[in-house]
Amino acid sequence: MPRKPPKPCAKAGCGRLTTERYCDVHRGEGNKAKDARRGSSAQRGYDARWRRYRKRFLRAHPLCELHQQRGDLVPATVVDHIVPHRGDTDLFWDPSNHQALCKRCHDAKTAGEVNTRAQGGVG
Repeated sequence: MPRKPPKPCAKAGCGRLTTERYCDVHRGEGNKAKDARRGSSAQRGYDARWRRYRKRFLRAHPLCELHQQRGDLVPATVVDHIVPHRGDTDLFWDPSNHQALCKRCHDAKTAGEVNTRAQGGVG
């Protein structure tokens, strides 16, 4: 299988060549600044109360809702906020805004929301 040609590291000012986005020196730095701005998971509301709620929700909704719509039975592992709450505690705790998803479906949904926001849309 052909290899990707090396390209410069995405870190500003770094000239190291890599086949990944960042070189070995800068890999992992990409999310550090963003994570510092958004706070810890507990600061964003995902604390012990949320973990208890998540456990109960997944017990009541054990299958990924998106897979079920396609006729597949896949265990759910994530309680997804259907509409991103963006720090709105009422929306965060609104049970009608929650759905059970597998990690793969949740990650794909979240990536789509991020891409929509980056393009100036609502997401």
